[in-house]
Amino acid sequence: MENNQTPNSRRTFLKTSLLAGGGLMIHFSGLAKFALPHTDESVPAVVLSGINGYVKISADNIITLVCPNPEFGQNVMTSLPMMVAEELEVDWKKVVVEMGPHDNVKLGPQFTGGSNSMRMYWKPLREAGATARNMLMLAAADTWKVPVEELSTKLGIIKHEKSGKEATYGDFAAKASGIPVPKGIKLKNVKDFTVVRKSQKNVEGAKLVSGKPLFGLDYKHEGMLIAMIQHPPAFGLKLKSFDAASALKMPGIKDVFKLQLYDDGFEQGGFDVRTFNEILVVVGKTTWEVMNARKKLIVEWIPAGDEKDTMAARGGKREVVVPGELETTAVQHQKMLEYAKKPAQQLRKDGDPETAFKNAAEIIERTYNAPFLAHNCMEPMNFFANVTQEKALLVGPLQAPGWTEPTLMKVLNLPADKIEIQMTRMGGGFGRRAYGHYLIEAALISRRAKAPIKLIYSREDDSTYGIYRPMYTATYRAALDSEKKLLAFHVKGGGIPEHAIHANRFPAGAIDNYLAEGWAIPSNITIGAFRAPRSNFNAAAEQSFLDELAEAMGKDPIDFRLELLHRAKENPVGKNNEYDPSRYAGVLKLVKEKSAWNGTKDSKYSRGVAAYFCHNSYAAHVVDLTLKDGEPYVERVFSAIDCGIVINPDAAINMVQGAVVDGIGNSLYGGLTHKNGVVEENNFHKYRIIRMHEAPKKIDVSFVQNDIDPTGLGEPPFPPVFGAVANALYKATGKRHYQQPFALPQPEPKSV
Repeated sequence: MENNQTPNSRRTFLKTSLLAGGGLMIHFSGLAKFALPHTDESVPAVVLSGINGYVKISADNIITLVCPNPEFGQNVMTSLPMMVAEELEVDWKKVVVEMGPHDNVKLGPQFTGGSNSMRMYWKPLREAGATARNMLMLAAADTWKVPVEELSTKLGIIKHEKSGKEATYGDFAAKASGIPVPKGIKLKNVKDFTVVRKSQKNVEGAKLVSGKPLFGLDYKHEGMLIAMIQHPPAFGLKLKSFDAASALKMPGIKDVFKLQLYDDGFEQGGFDVRTFNEILVVVGKTTWEVMNARKKLIVEWIPAGDEKDTMAARGGKREVVVPGELETTAVQHQKMLEYAKKPAQQLRKDGDPETAFKNAAEIIERTYNAPFLAHNCMEPMNFFANVTQEKALLVGPLQAPGWTEPTLMKVLNLPADKIEIQMTRMGGGFGRRAYGHYLIEAALISRRAKAPIKLIYSREDDSTYGIYRPMYTATYRAALDSEKKLLAFHVKGGGIPEHAIHANRFPAGAIDNYLAEGWAIPSNITIGAFRAPRSNFNAAAEQSFLDELAEAMGKDPIDFRLELLHRAKENPVGKNNEYDPSRYAGVLKLVKEKSAWNGTKDSKYSRGVAAYFCHNSYAAHVVDLTLKDGEPYVERVFSAIDCGIVINPDAAINMVQGAVVDGIGNSLYGGLTHKNGVVEENNFHKYRIIRMHEAPKKIDVSFVQNDIDPTGLGEPPFPPVFGAVANALYKATGKRHYQQPFALPQPEPKSV
């Protein structure tokens, strides 16, 4: 699987000949510049500086399409090249797809996260295919001395009907490589698609089921050594001293040393983290030998105290004080109760909610809590690095190479053209691999060891190092008049170390008197993006509360939501509402139909519904839940999604199904706790995840059919699952659930 190509002039070329026999390798720069809409604070605004994608055509007509974005199971290696193939007019069954190396000039941001892949590359990749096709036709027209308008293309063949001439793309690849890249090429009408909107098999499916080496852990390199890190056992501790004498006597061990990752005052970027800045490293021949030697280390840890981090920010750098406290979950809960009583930051205010609550005939108030969550990627963190004074080669699983490279350049003091990052398939990501600290660690270890190194985390390392979904809480209040009409709505959310409130989302815009507030408690526990950051808690709490509110008002839960959305459409309140009420209502109506919500009830099931908008898409679920020996089991799920044009239907269905299973597992079982800074759930024997036999027997997925440009899908189906499960549980048990996870013993909810 080794692929150590170095792009010698990666920042300068537009097109070059491919292979000695002549061919076309085309990349388009400067044809499309646009800013990616920024709808989630966890995802930085992206500027796409060109049409990003390769079309490679050899003289013997081998057509290779290069996927720009890293793959971790969402099937971008199939879906993104499909966009190119659609406009290029090639036989999809005959194309070769390969993962591109990191190059954010030729291939764009290459960021897999924020449900951005399809939306970000929809126009650029289609333009890449259409422009390459046009260049090949121009080459054919010049060769045959016929007007280009008389030519047609189909399945990689260029034809001239009048003369009967035809040839493959490969026949004109070399000549096309000398044609100036045209601009303004017209794209297909969506009604004429033959590849996009048709289900295509995963291009790596055969490799996956046959166990081919695709992942970072599979990568091998001549002379490669293994490194593992001994990090502090608790958040809030740091290294004082160590004795490695016994470890160094172990078989296969080459070295043990401490390493500082960032210099004091180092300005961290958007995806940089410094959970533990000084680490202890063991280097040896094999993973087993290194793991055993690590157990022989004698290490003394001391309190780290408060520390300052310098972070890059819009408008300049900012300093963040990281507290040195050894945190405990019970104490964190108590702090959150205290903070919730204090004044908070006003995020949005419509009308006069204070007066509405004062005059209310009835006030409904509920508080929702959720723990830290671990990503639990099946493939633990790993990265290969071979760093010398002159250059660096890095290979491994990474979601955001474009945001990791600048940090790598600074810590290694190397220019971008001396750094090669090859991306392997990822065994799970969910936001965890957007943070490239493990790549930085691998690079610095390799430079220090003067050897090619593969850094490997054990499962316990990954569980106890960070990075986690934050700990959240939110209190929802609704004011009703004497006729059970909704007068006002108030949400006040907090968390450690951030809150989850999206103030401009539904039901904002549907209620005259609305107030959203937020607060946060600083922490040294490292947090980061977790499959729909903030939204996964916000949706859970909000959708649970809306169900309880609908019941108090005597309304059907779906009809109640549709009434609010109708108001938001016909007479919206405020001007900053993020969502489209019609599309939001569309998924609710579709799931209502598909689940036969108003049909004959099956007494076997307890039903719950939830819907949510995030990452530019809309999702709704109806969950059918049963109790088995008193334990909840989700047997059926009906899902309705509006993500615009669905590129690859089978893959899209798989993504929704995966989100549903993941959401059920996290809502019922997920939770991470700390005691004196130590993570208590350090492996799967303590951190409960959903088992295969607990997955639903049926997940029925339907998509709203429209011609809207594709939007997000990796994250939007996930958040509403939590609320749908909670609402179904209430129907099954008669008890509302306010504390996640729902299926494990939890303290009674406390009102603030």
